[in-house]
Parts: sequence; structure tokens; C-alpha cells
Amino acid sequence: MPLHSLQSAIYLFMSVKLWVSTAAKCSASLDVLFLLDGSYSIGKGSFERSKHFAGKLCDAFDIHPDRVRVGMIQFSSTPHLEFPLDSYPTKQEVKERIKRTVFRGGSTETGRALKYILHKGFPGGRNSSVPEVLIIISDGKSQGSTAVPAMQVKERHITVFAVGIKFPRWEELHVLASEPPERHLLFAGDAEDAANGLYSTLSDPVCTATAPGCKVESHPCERRTLETVKELAGNYVCWKGSKQPSAVQASLCPFIRWKRVLVKHPSRCFRTVCPDPCDSQPCQNGGTCVPEGLDRYHCLCLLGYGGDIHCAAKLSLECSVDLLFLMDSSAGVTLEGFLRFKAFLKRFLQAVVGQDSPMSLGVAQYDDDVRTPIELGQHRDTFSLMKSMDALNFSGGRTLTGRALQYIAQHGFRSTPVLADVQDDLPRVVVLLTDSKSQDSVAEAAKYVKDQNIFLIGIGSSFMRAELATVTGNPQQTIVYSDPQDLFNRMPELQRKICSVGSPEGCQAQSLDLAFAVDASSGVGLENFLHLRHFVRSSCLHFIVNRDVTQIALVTYGSKAHTVFALDTHTSSSAVLQAIDQVPFLGDSASAGSALLHVYSDVMTVQKGARPGVNKAVVLLTNGGGMQDAAAPAQQLRHNGILVFVVAVGDTDRDILLGVAGSPNYLVHVSSYQDLQYHQGLIIERICEEARSPVNLCKPNPCMNQGVCILGPGSYRCECHGWEGPHCETSKDQQPPGLTTHGFAALLQSPAAQQKANGPEALRLSAECSSSPSRNTFCHSQALSSTGTVLRPFPIPALHKLGFPAPFFFILY
Repeated sequence: MPLHSLQSAIYLFMSVKLWVSTAAKCSASLDVLFLLDGSYSIGKGSFERSKHFAGKLCDAFDIHPDRVRVGMIQFSSTPHLEFPLDSYPTKQEVKERIKRTVFRGGSTETGRALKYILHKGFPGGRNSSVPEVLIIISDGKSQGSTAVPAMQVKERHITVFAVGIKFPRWEELHVLASEPPERHLLFAGDAEDAANGLYSTLSDPVCTATAPGCKVESHPCERRTLETVKELAGNYVCWKGSKQPSAVQASLCPFIRWKRVLVKHPSRCFRTVCPDPCDSQPCQNGGTCVPEGLDRYHCLCLLGYGGDIHCAAKLSLECSVDLLFLMDSSAGVTLEGFLRFKAFLKRFLQAVVGQDSPMSLGVAQYDDDVRTPIELGQHRDTFSLMKSMDALNFSGGRTLTGRALQYIAQHGFRSTPVLADVQDDLPRVVVLLTDSKSQDSVAEAAKYVKDQNIFLIGIGSSFMRAELATVTGNPQQTIVYSDPQDLFNRMPELQRKICSVGSPEGCQAQSLDLAFAVDASSGVGLENFLHLRHFVRSSCLHFIVNRDVTQIALVTYGSKAHTVFALDTHTSSSAVLQAIDQVPFLGDSASAGSALLHVYSDVMTVQKGARPGVNKAVVLLTNGGGMQDAAAPAQQLRHNGILVFVVAVGDTDRDILLGVAGSPNYLVHVSSYQDLQYHQGLIIERICEEARSPVNLCKPNPCMNQGVCILGPGSYRCECHGWEGPHCETSKDQQPPGLTTHGFAALLQSPAAQQKANGPEALRLSAECSSSPSRNTFCHSQALSSTGTVLRPFPIPALHKLGFPAPFFFILY
């Protein structure tokens, strides 16, 4: 009984290799016998291709003694049994045995091979108790007749597949194949197509049924063969006649030659097409879909995603904030834009709102007026929140963003504490979602909001970038999307920005030596210089100023540079701010190069307060004038481990500025002095990133007087020549007799001076040493201050010889 056409579930490859799904393998009882043509007309090369093809077909069978058995016969002049069906119980063993089959050669006696099968049956088979499949791989050029034995084989209910190899004779293969021939006639030259045709013809009683969604498709194809045909090459003069006198006459005779031509026979091929489980693009947020068989897949998710199998954002708002969303509902945003923001907000809130969420949130929308349909803290569960979100409607009207911001600052965060004596001091955040230019001013309103200690985040399309930067005051607090899908991909970014509010500003946990070099030349002008001075002042508010964390120095420059105060001059923020307010305008020509050289030689040095092992940065504020001589000093600073950050205002030559900054990451170009405030957050963030980077203890060189810094494990030392002391600060020739220390940087004669340098600990040591019972003995007290200053003991008589009254402390840096 011939096999009906029901496709076995197969998922065919997207590469040269043939991959067969586990679900697609024939797992029922089946006897498969390969009949390989090993004659000289095939040749050894095509015989190897036949073996390869047979091995590939084995991938579709679940080879096991109780399920699919495979055997092989090679035929040429005579048939030869290579291995019976019961020889090898596993697929791997069958494929290995096929590879070892040796080409025999001889004439092509296909009919004799079929008679052998009729006489011997399927060697090692199960006596027709299971379906039998014969796969003949040949070029179809038999030396004898094949029609009768082929018909007898098919009458025994053996399904015959005829697979053409090389340039087959298709007419003979048609005779060999079962009916319908177009479903049982294959071409081994295209292993994928031939295997697919075989799978498409196997039936439900034999193999697994077609997987859901899979279907058998036919498509036009060509069968090719190489045939020898006669061709008229021309005519020649020949003589025709008889032996009789005058019976011979000249004539033109045709000149025929034989030519081998490639003949193409139009046909139809069949293959199984199964839907790719990744066709529906199930992976979100840039995830990559990887198919696993016919109906399964998994997603490879980007960092920050993987909240579910489809790469949903891993979101949670574990930070405690009062969060208010202000959504544009004006005519400018259009109904489509409003619905997009609404869908984005719903998806975001579904991801972050939970029973244990520590935040309070509300939603407001605006056009001409401002409405707060979801008051702050009104909902604590997702269900009621989503119900209120669904009730939000588009209103239309003018886009008055400035008015909306001011209203929210005044009324949006009015909440009554649970306990009357408890003040709600959670950080307050407003997330503005808008996609239309405001019809009123936003700058003053945004300033008012920030003055109320409300943190602003702006979300909008790319053409809203400038206005959002004006609103937030910091490009880092804006989220700009390129297309609607990109908006939904920005949810993790929004979550990070919201939860960054509670983080301390500036580099409050990192030590930093920071110098500002401010252009005070006539090119800047007095009014703009005051803007620069205000920018430096407000930037210093982001740092904790003391000996242990941040030290700040200020340099102003025109044609020459002047140190307004050094790194170790002020130990508190109030002192720094007071000093900045007194900085005078210079008003001559500008030389940024001399300012950077001055920072290198007179500011970032140990003797001027710079601390070894602490990151160092200089912020150069300029209008772009006098920069031609600044590239070399800037490179020298970078070479010595000092970051150079350039902030340029107005029309400037970017190439020159890049040469000074060394990288676009350390260059900020601002269009006007009034806009400096909007870039302050970015500048502080970049400086703080540098403060967190590893530091080289020997850069800049802490050793004075041409001493050489030698790095050790977590420390350094100075090699001195003609000098001594921890930093080569004392000349050997100038050391007073009796002094055995390595040198000193300062002598403190009074308790007030000691306290200024080393604090209360210095006073304690002073008291101990001054109360020593003998002035002719050492004071053995030592201390290490928070600055690393070491208090060394000295012989008291030696101090008297120098003319100093006791007590003294030598501060060694």
C-alpha cells in the first residue's frame, strides 16, 4: 500500500547544513533500505556525494531496533550488501558505517539489483510487518531494462524514492519511482530540497504528523540532465552514383557531429514550510529571538531587561520619592501623542508599582488649565491606579507648559502627613511628558520649580530637546526618543533617573583636588565675567570642602595668571564661597596657556597643598580667546594625571578647543553665558566620574627638587639627590646640626598655629611634650593627622640652640 502524502514535522535550515527538529523525526516502525549506484558512470566523486546525502537523510530517522532500521546495498555489475537493517542500532553507528563504504565500480545494472531485492527481500528487515521504503540513488543510466523489476518491487507495496545524482536520465528514474512520480522523484544535488521532498511524502502511519502550522508547498523547479544530441555542423561535397559510366555526380552531403548538452526539464518540487517561532518578533527592547525547534524560542535580552521571557524591562522603584507625572494634553501634542504618553505611563506604572513600593505618585495633565485626576498618594494598588489611568481623556487647548509647571510647584505636592508632627521630607520629582513647544515661557517657571527643591525630568521627541534642557537645567535629566517604539524602550532609563534623585550630588564620597581657571580678560568683559564667577560659585556647592574630601583652588587669568586661593587655603565651603565673591576682574588680553602652566607649576604641587594619591582636575572657563598656546600645557597636565575640562562660551574654534581638552568627553560648548547653568550638572558629573577612576600616586610627581617618585604596593617614596625629607624638601647642606629628622615644612610655635594645622590632636601632643620632666630628653609622642601630616619628635636642647622656645612641632608633609 503506497504511503499517502502527509508531511513529517521538519524545520529546515537557514544555512547550508540540514538541521532536523527532534519533533520531526520518524519514530514509528519503518524499514529503510538505501540502494546506492556504485558504477563507473557515477564515478567516485558522485558516489561520495551519494554517501553524504544518505547520511543526511538519517538525521530525520529515529534509528532504533524497535523503530526505524536502516540498511544499504551498493550495486554496479552485481549487487553487494554493505550492511543489513539489523546491524547498527543507533544513528551514529549507521552514519559512521555509511562513511566507510568503498566505491566498487562496474557497469550500471539497476534491474539486477532490483531482482536481488525481490529475491532476498530487505536483509535484516521485519518481513513486511512494517512499512518498507527503498531509496535508490543513481544516475538512471542502466545497461539493462528496469521497467519490469521496478513494477514488481512496487507491487510488493515497497515505496520507492528515486534520487538523481550527477546528470541523471530522468525518464528511467520516473520508471523506478512510486506514484505519483513528482512526489517520489528527488535530486541529490540539492540536499535540502531532496530531503524535504522525502519528508513531505512520508505518511502519518509511519512518521510523526505535521507540526501545527506546517504545510507542504510545491514550487516550480528544474530537473537537469546531460544528453548527447546530433548537430548539423555544415555540408561538404560528396560524390553519388553507381559504377556505370557517367553515373557519378557531385552533391552536397551534411556534416553531422555529436554534442553533449545540458537539458532542463520543468518540474515541480515539494517542501515543508513551518512557521518560524521568531516570525512574530516576540522579544522586546532590542532582545534577540533564538528559535528552539518548531514552536519554541528564547530571548537573549540586553542588560537591564529580562523582567519576563520577552525581555520586559527589569523595573522597580525601590527609592522613596514623591513622584508626579505632568502629561501634555494640549492640541499641539495631538490625540495620537496623548494616547502614546498614556500607554507609556500605564506600562511604566504597571512595572514599578507594587504593594511594597515606598513611593507616592500622582498624575496631572495640562493644556490651558492644569488638572490632577490622580492625587499624590491616592492609589496604593495597581488595579485602582490603572482604572484611574484609563479614565484620563484628551482635552486639547493651548500648550502652556510654563503655567503648568508653576501650578504643580505650588499645588501638586500638597499632602497632609499622617502624623501632625512628622514632616514629609521625601525628594519631590516631576516628570514632564510633552511633545509640543510651549506657548508661554518655561525658563522662569522651571527656575521657580527648582527653587522649591523639586527635581525635574523631561521626556519628549527629538525636536523638543532644547526646550526640555531649558526646563530641567541639565541635558542629563532629559529623555529624548526618536520614534514611538523608542519611547517605550526608555523605561529603564526613566527608572534610573527617578531613583538618582536621592543620591548625593557632586563627589561627596570621593577625594578630589579641583582647580578652576577663569578667563578674566577684556575679551570676556566684566558682565560676562560675573556670570563665570557665579558659575564657579554654584559649582562649588556640589562638593564637600575640607582637607579629607575636596580641596578647591581658583586661578584667574588675562595675559598672566593669578592664584586667588590655593588648594589648602580654605577648609570649608563657606570660606570658598566668600573668597569667590571677592574675585576681581582683570581686563587685559587672554593667555590660556600661561594659566594652565601656572596651574601645573604653582597650584597642583605638594608644597601648595596638592595631595598625593588624590585625583586632580582643572576646569578651564573661556570664551575661546587666547587658546593658541594652551595645547602643550594641557597635554603636560594630562600626562601628569590631571584632567583638563574645557568649558567654552560663544563662537569658538572647536578644533583648537579639542586640542586643549584632548577628547570630546572633556569639552562642553555653551552658546551663551546665561546658558551655563543648564550644563552645570553634566560638567559636575564628568568631573565626578574622573574622581572615581584609579589614581597613580606618582602623578603628578609629589617629589620636589627634581626628586624621583618610586611606586610601591599602595605607596610611593622619593629618591632625592642632594636633598632629603619625605618629598626631598630639605637641603642636606642647610640642615642644622643635631637635627636627625628628614626635614620639615613648617615650625609651629603657638597652640593656635598648631590647632590650625593639625587640630585638637596637635594641642594634646603639645601639652604632653611641654610637661616632659626633662628638657634634655626626647618627646616621644607622635601622631598621624587626617591629612597625613606626621608629628616627629626632636631633641629639646637642639631646639633651644636654634632659638625656639618649647614646645615645637615639625610638620612633615
